[in-house]
Amino acid sequence: MPGETRRFIVAGVSGAGKTTLARRMSRVSGIPHVEIDSLFHGPGWTPREAFLDDVRALIARESWITEWQYSSARSLLAERAQVLVWVDLPFLTVTLPRLVRRTLRRRFAGEELWNGNVEPPLHTFFTDREHIVRWAWATRKMYRTRVPQVHAELEHLTVVHLRSRSDVERWLRRNWPRAGGPA
Repeated sequence: MPGETRRFIVAGVSGAGKTTLARRMSRVSGIPHVEIDSLFHGPGWTPREAFLDDVRALIARESWITEWQYSSARSLLAERAQVLVWVDLPFLTVTLPRLVRRTLRRRFAGEELWNGNVEPPLHTFFTDREHIVRWAWATRKMYRTRVPQVHAELEHLTVVHLRSRSDVERWLRRNWPRAGGPA
């Protein structure tokens, strides 16, 4: 896959490991990774007005890796990408626990995410319908429709469906032998 393939989108529900995989792909391939959340979120979690312009500038490049997120950008990304890597790990036993641990770690550490934003207080899980854990639960099956649909619409787009951690590792080793073990 490497060589001629230089434009990748990584899809999956929140917490599936999209960004982690994209970073690993970037590290071993030398292809730049741009975290799409950093383009989307402005201060105070407000969407940035320049988001779509930034996405257009990203996809105009010869090579890139990013996450396949945000309905306003998905078609732009898919039309220009060569490969869509779908990280589709078991939700209840892998993705949800990973997401909860990550959210708690970020909140307690006060980790800055994008443009000064930090995870909101934990009580917002109960009050905010778009809290990341609630969002992941509500959208956990979305890609089962979206990925086959975009694959059918865009003949040029190769789809790689990874259903387990071992699938991820095998795919990385097969395509980038120096990828090594999990990050």
